[in-house]
Amino acid sequence: MYKRIIVKVGTNVLSTEDGKLDIAVLKHLVEQIVLIKNKGIELVLVTSGAMGAGRSLITLKIEEKIAEKQVLAAVGQVKLMSIYSDLFAKENKLCAQLLVTKEDFRDKSHYLNMRTCFENLLSSGVVPVVNENDVVATTELLFTDNDELAGLIASQLNADVVVILTSVEGFLAGDLNDKNSEVVPEIDFNDIGSYQKYILPDKTAFGRGGMLTKFNIAKKLTLQGITVHLANGKRTNILTDLMEGKSIGTKFLPRGKSTAIKRRIAYSDGLAKGMVQVNKCAEDLLLSKTKIMSLLPVGVIGVEGDFNKGDIVEIVGEKGQKLGFGIAEYSATKARELMGAKKAKPVVHYNHLVINL
Repeated sequence: MYKRIIVKVGTNVLSTEDGKLDIAVLKHLVEQIVLIKNKGIELVLVTSGAMGAGRSLITLKIEEKIAEKQVLAAVGQVKLMSIYSDLFAKENKLCAQLLVTKEDFRDKSHYLNMRTCFENLLSSGVVPVVNENDVVATTELLFTDNDELAGLIASQLNADVVVILTSVEGFLAGDLNDKNSEVVPEIDFNDIGSYQKYILPDKTAFGRGGMLTKFNIAKKLTLQGITVHLANGKRTNILTDLMEGKSIGTKFLPRGKSTAIKRRIAYSDGLAKGMVQVNKCAEDLLLSKTKIMSLLPVGVIGVEGDFNKGDIVEIVGEKGQKLGFGIAEYSATKARELMGAKKAKPVVHYNHLVINL
């Protein structure tokens, strides 16, 4: 039995054919969430739909697409949360709105404060309803889509499972438009690489993501020991059926659990505050399968950015290739001062280091 789950519902699940909000789908989604919560399961809902709600309220003649999206999101977010609030209230449940950007995950204090907020809401029996803050998010701080946001929250809260509700039945071993393509019921972490060939960089009509994003998120989460379900969100009772163990859609099976720090670091793409470049010797040691190594100043040949102790930094090799991420033991200024020094404490300790290659 899962104790804590993250449910992500996509734009196309919540949208009608003309891109407006599908109230009937929202109502059924809330009914299922309440049934799950009544069984003692903690749940965080990551929802799209703000722009869809906006489309039902206002017709725009703005040529600039980013500006149009900002207006639709700003207007629509109010209606979206109003609908969620009313639907949960009818079931005698409270929900809370959280709007976030990538910056909230980059900064350690923001990250910890946000985690504390989630924990307090969950312990109080409130359903956190999360969406990206599209109104203020710049290109640099945009999530790939809400799949990525759901993955970050799952890592942050050490969730047992992430349920990604989408407009397809699951992961297909073949072309989406080929009627002979079948849904893969289970994908084991150890075999996940063999399914990469079936991924196409497609995107949905109104959303930013596609199967490529969902597959990559599933890889990251299963590496951390978090189960992922991918299923059709418009299917009746999809959430409650999954929680009862029914085989629907695709289930990505995880490996063993990782530590909280390692989970945070695993999602560092686009979140790093700086970069540390290492020489060939340090690179070989970090990539070694037989040795456990911290990143020492003696192997550092370059430091970029303005990071502080506790910030996430990207680690690159001598030729600039990405090696992984880690949490800095001290500031960028001190890292530059100690660059090449022997017998100094690590720039990144092994326990706070994730090498991706």
